[in-house]
Amino acid sequence: MAKRNALGRGLGALLENYDTDVTTKGGDPGKQTSLEGGTLVGTVANLSLESIEANPFQPRTDFDAEALEELSASIKQFSLIQPVTVRKMGYDQYQLISGERRFKAAKMAGLDKIPAYIRIANDQEMLELALVENIQRQDLNALEIAISYNRLTEECNLTQEELSNRVGKNRATISNYLRLLKLPDVIQAAIKTNKIQMGHARALINIEDADWQMVIFKKTISKSLSVRQVENLVRDGGTKKEATGTTKPSVLTNEQKKMAYQLSTFFDAEVEIKRNRDKTGKIIIPFNSDEELDKLVTAIDQT
Repeated sequence: MAKRNALGRGLGALLENYDTDVTTKGGDPGKQTSLEGGTLVGTVANLSLESIEANPFQPRTDFDAEALEELSASIKQFSLIQPVTVRKMGYDQYQLISGERRFKAAKMAGLDKIPAYIRIANDQEMLELALVENIQRQDLNALEIAISYNRLTEECNLTQEELSNRVGKNRATISNYLRLLKLPDVIQAAIKTNKIQMGHARALINIEDADWQMVIFKKTISKSLSVRQVENLVRDGGTKKEATGTTKPSVLTNEQKKMAYQLSTFFDAEVEIKRNRDKTGKIIIPFNSDEELDKLVTAIDQT
């Protein structure tokens, strides 16, 4: 099996661009010279950690403490194997482009110097490099990827087609990730904390009714539903809602729909309000076991 290009086509092209290389011999420190003047493509140098500052464009803010400890222990034993990438800011001053996790772990391991690729990049290139490098990580959740894609389109002014070329993903995949950002904040938070996966989120996106979407979402969490189960609920949801009358404005008002949602949330069940045109009706609270029935009765007694 061919080894996957971890940098992605867009990032690799930027790193290999002569316009982003720094002079490594000859000329004034920090100034770029021509290739003939001594620029070395892909030069690696051992840089003092004190001379490197964090990347202000780093799209990732959360780093797993346990994973950092493990990486730090590995660095103590074997040193830092994979260089970070930095840009030249001035004489003996650098800024991270990529590799902040390795940079943090190296500090924890007590290293004084680390290997680094040295480049020159403007702020626009810095942001794009950081975002594209971030997307290539294996441990990102779907929301982090979606946010990075969105920043590339909005802050780097890339079209979806250009973004597709940068990250090596087809446009449909990118579009599916961007759609996640249209979900309510509570569902986005669940994606970020890995309570639900990309498949769950894609199914929930297809629910147009916000109240019903939240009912299915809460059931997904409380019942630990699989992606297939959520897809089935979403597919059957329209028929089920129509049968209960919850989607007919002439039967339930918006306030009554809100009541049904609040009851569903309170009882952790798909509560249905059936209201007739003469204003009579009933509330249905389903249960799947004696234990769930006892739980419902206890909840009612405590109100």
